[in-house]
Amino acid sequence: MDTEALDATFAALADPTRRAILARLAAGEATVTELAAPFAMSQPAISKHLRVLERAGLVTRGRDAQRRPCRLAAAPLREATAWLADYRDYWAESYQRLDALLDDLHHTDTGSGAP
Repeated sequence: MDTEALDATFAALADPTRRAILARLAAGEATVTELAAPFAMSQPAISKHLRVLERAGLVTRGRDAQRRPCRLAAAPLREATAWLADYRDYWAESYQRLDALLDDLHHTDTGSGAP
């Protein structure tokens, strides 16, 4: 897995405005004006957020006559999810071991061997 791309993805996701933009784009393409509407910030500020998302490969911009719609590009999210899955598996195994230990302790305390 490309660590630079993964770093860019997580850096882009670190900002709540950028996460909100991605959530909006998951519903379909939108222009900068449409993306800026729910935020109390200027279009240039939204454009800066979009540039970060574009550099991370999370957003693409097209051309449709006079419109320049933005679209979600989800491939980097898939790579980030795959990276996180390793840690999810680690924690699942850790919790299973903890559950087994707690069961053993419970059985030892009750002395009956039954829960």
